[in-house]
Amino acid sequence: MSEQVGPSLKFDQGTLLLSGFAPTAVERIFPGVPWQLDSRVGLFRTDARWYSDVSTQLHRVAGQVENDVQRWQKVAWSKICLPELRKQQSEALDALNANDYRGLVVMPTGTGKTVVALEAARRVAISTLFVAPIRDLMYQWHRRIQELLGYDAGIIGDNTFNVRAISVTTYDSATIHMHSLGNRFGLLVFDECHHLPGDFYRDAALMSAAPYRIGLTATPERADGKHQLLSQLIGKTVYELKLSEATGSLLADYRVVRIPVSLSPVEQARYDQLSEQIRTYVYDRRQADSQFTWEKLCQESNLDAAARAVMKAFRQKIAIENRAEEKLRVLEDLFRLHVGEPTLVFVGSNAMAREVSLRFLIPTLLSHCGKKERVEILSGFENGTYPVLVANQILDEGVDLPEAKIAIVVGGSSSTRQAKQRLGRILRKSTYGGAVLYEVVLSETGENNRSRARRRSDAFRGSQRYSDPQADSGSEEG
Repeated sequence: MSEQVGPSLKFDQGTLLLSGFAPTAVERIFPGVPWQLDSRVGLFRTDARWYSDVSTQLHRVAGQVENDVQRWQKVAWSKICLPELRKQQSEALDALNANDYRGLVVMPTGTGKTVVALEAARRVAISTLFVAPIRDLMYQWHRRIQELLGYDAGIIGDNTFNVRAISVTTYDSATIHMHSLGNRFGLLVFDECHHLPGDFYRDAALMSAAPYRIGLTATPERADGKHQLLSQLIGKTVYELKLSEATGSLLADYRVVRIPVSLSPVEQARYDQLSEQIRTYVYDRRQADSQFTWEKLCQESNLDAAARAVMKAFRQKIAIENRAEEKLRVLEDLFRLHVGEPTLVFVGSNAMAREVSLRFLIPTLLSHCGKKERVEILSGFENGTYPVLVANQILDEGVDLPEAKIAIVVGGSSSTRQAKQRLGRILRKSTYGGAVLYEVVLSETGENNRSRARRRSDAFRGSQRYSDPQADSGSEEG
């Protein structure tokens, strides 16, 4: 390796390489930056995310430093068609500006986070990468950038690798390619940024030198507590708008109506049998091993026949919950009650989605649906060809949907984030007025506990309980 003439900072495979300083000087000049001496090259190395702090300190103490990290460029917009900002959007942008365009913007679905991010990108006007959780959202960002800023953004993902100064990508593709793209963009916009702290996706932030970072989400909290990492990967929460503050002004008024149902005698008998099989196995294992956990059971199911049988019984229990006959009957009642109103049905499994689709002859959106099929289905929903749309998880994120004011949840996880996201699908103000979310829940099953967990969210406070979905005014406070 050739001898360095003076201090230098380089980008290398998602990291920074520093030369020209003794170890004691590195510790003194960069307190808090986790440098490691890489014996392979004899230089100090750290994650590229520290670039802003490192470059600032370098110029303060060393003056002229060889620095080849920054490869992003200024951007000139060909047109600007952004709508006039609402009060809350202006407040969010002011907060971002005050924090040097680093931080989280937490706003409910439908309140205009996309416009906030595009206006921020317009103001910063440097190479920007927009990161979305799924392909649908990636293409949605591409359309919005072209419509509102007049820029045909590059696409990185879905078997395409077209890098431009303004580009869109998915979390998967960003993580895979950031080792080579980490110094190409000065601004990162992480849509649905609660995905970012995952063990794999966080590298998309760690390997980037971007000094400006914006995270958008309606629900930053994660069940595993890793949302605390967002402050390191992006920045602190600079603006938060609560759902209660937006309802009635930015968003439609809404009701959450809970409909308890029961398994049929045959379903209940099979459900109880499976439950007893699982309880007996877990009890016996814990007698021999007090530290036995469900995670151990999942691990052992690959090798042990008895554990595998218990996991099969568990999946059969969930299938009974998801596909209970009484849920289908209630669905039919609700379809009749809201005939002519655009309706979304959220289920807990692909099998249930297909069953609802076949029984009522309505289209279903699943994660493996092709782009052309998704566009056709959403277009049909928008023009009224399809009055009802059923989905498993694909609509839980912020995909733009045509106007819908009725949502029916017949299955899902205990996640309050998923519950808020599904509610957000029907809260955009429209000609249909107020929104209603029906939650169809099986009593005397594990689904009842998951429903309780979902209703810990403030969005579900004051929910009603229906005993007769045929009578719209006959509800009682639950």
